[in-house]
Amino acid sequence: MNGHSTTGSMARATVLGGLAALVLVFPLTRSGIEVNIFTEAVIYAIVGLSLNVLLGYAGQISLGHQAFVGIGAFTSAYMTTVHEQNFVAALGVTMVVGALQALFLGFVSLRITGLYFALVTLAYGRMAENSLFNITSLTGGSTGQAAPKPAAFASDYRYYYLCLAVLAVVLYVDWRLTSTKTGRALLAIRQDPKVAASFGASLRRYTLIAFIVSGVFASIAGALLAHNATSVVSSQFEFRLALVFVIMTVVGGLRSRTGVVVGSAFFSLTDYLFDKLQLAGAINAIPILPDLSADLAPLVVGPLLLIFTLTRHPGGFGEMLRPLGRWLRGPPSHPEEPSTPAPVSSNGVKAHA
Repeated sequence: MNGHSTTGSMARATVLGGLAALVLVFPLTRSGIEVNIFTEAVIYAIVGLSLNVLLGYAGQISLGHQAFVGIGAFTSAYMTTVHEQNFVAALGVTMVVGALQALFLGFVSLRITGLYFALVTLAYGRMAENSLFNITSLTGGSTGQAAPKPAAFASDYRYYYLCLAVLAVVLYVDWRLTSTKTGRALLAIRQDPKVAASFGASLRRYTLIAFIVSGVFASIAGALLAHNATSVVSSQFEFRLALVFVIMTVVGGLRSRTGVVVGSAFFSLTDYLFDKLQLAGAINAIPILPDLSADLAPLVVGPLLLIFTLTRHPGGFGEMLRPLGRWLRGPPSHPEEPSTPAPVSSNGVKAHA
């Protein structure tokens, strides 16, 4: 028994070490451009977690999430470039702006839900795309707004680790949210608002909390995205990006932090993998299929994975990774002793103590 336990512990340690090396060490072996791509994958994980708060916890569909991310990106770039504020101050202002816009949409969601709310978020995203993102003083016009990396993290490698640290903080806050009364109330409201209200859960209060948390997460991701590229332009935040955000969150697995992080990072790396593995060329070589460029890969692979998720694995990547997670955690430290069967009387009925 001890031999099997030791072997299992070594196997788990090996897998965990490999995963840690993949996340922490592998980027150091790549070029600066590739490190930027991996950094974007980390940032997309934060975007996925922000949308998961709305979709997974509050049960609200947002089709304008690119507006949250875009406003966060332009706000941070504006504060650092135009007002010459440091990164921390710019990030603080960005979080406040993200919370305020989410609070506004949260108030709207208290009156409408489902498809109607999705349409409102779609309209909000289009409004931001066609008006807010065209304010030259904010966005810098067609040339975009500069967004330099913070001085202490000017190298691509240091900035990658900064984004990893921010992701860890977001994961912790998300975990704390779901492990408190607020998180449990949100999940109860999502299942049945009337039953949750009968137990004293305030629909208004907890829905607004979910929107504020989502808005803050999305604005942080937007700021990190802007400084990763060192500039931001309005064409980055078109409607198709909102579709990618929704698909990657659902495919990742609603209410599964691990699944959402993995799914979001995967969708961010899709075009990179298409180029690296030369998949686009292989697909374009098939006569009956139209040419596929790498930048359109998420919009082609995404719907296919979404159909597969909805029909075969509703829990997404999170469901598929759950057995691996249980194995990595190992057996319980104090396994429950098998219960002693209740004595059976002569007439075949179990006796109760």
